[in-house]
Amino acid sequence: MTATTTPSPTASPRPERRPLTSRILGLWAWLVYLWLFAPIIVIIAFSFNKPVGKFNTAWKQFTFDNWLHPFNKPEYRDALVTSLQVAAVAVVIATIIGGLMALALSKYDFKGKGLVNIVVVLPLTTPEIVMGSSLFTLFFARNIGFGFTTIVIAHVLFCISFVAMTVQARMRGFDWALEDAALDLGSSPWRTFRTVTFPLILPGIAAAALLSFALSIDDYIITSFVAGDRTKTFPMQIFNANKVEIPPQVQVLATMILMFTLGLMAIGAWRTIRRTATT
Repeated sequence: MTATTTPSPTASPRPERRPLTSRILGLWAWLVYLWLFAPIIVIIAFSFNKPVGKFNTAWKQFTFDNWLHPFNKPEYRDALVTSLQVAAVAVVIATIIGGLMALALSKYDFKGKGLVNIVVVLPLTTPEIVMGSSLFTLFFARNIGFGFTTIVIAHVLFCISFVAMTVQARMRGFDWALEDAALDLGSSPWRTFRTVTFPLILPGIAAAALLSFALSIDDYIITSFVAGDRTKTFPMQIFNANKVEIPPQVQVLATMILMFTLGLMAIGAWRTIRRTATT
């Protein structure tokens, strides 16, 4: 009778230890990210602070009262509404024009294409004070009243470049043979764009729209040149009133804008992951 020997369990391989330099680099990266996001963390934290006086800059007491009355300051509420209206109109116009520019620059070769590319990049490299002063001179020379319309025009002008560059980057890997195949099968140009081209470049357009929204609602320098005396956006209201008061509603409204933007980004990422999983 022979005894059966049970095989010894194989020992799991020990995970390789990361080099010391790699761990130090990772720690340094975490510290850099913490430094970059520290102002955002402070803004969110102070939205739950109960200040004493007009300046919400020193921590006193935790409270939810600020979030129960986020629009308690009508001047900040009206300024936020103005910023959202400007951003909505500017993003729609800039996304349409910039997307069509990116489509033309990526798909077609025409005379003066290099000059158009330079013109598209120019607003990205021009200091905001130069662009703001030039727009002020243009509107003043044409006797155009400063206000909501001039702000929208200014925001559209600098958002178009960001949209065009973002969508153009998305189109660099686009296979134009898909359009040719659809046209060969009898599809009309408009139907080809609607069912083939547009769905493939939609993530780039959505990213460009989000970037334009963030830039528009955040801009102060250019807006201050073309806003006039009656129209105030949210950044202008905060900057002009920071010597008098900093109420907690400023932090609450800023946190709400951040949550809204992060929500849109999360929805876009979820749709991308879901589309990737189903294909």
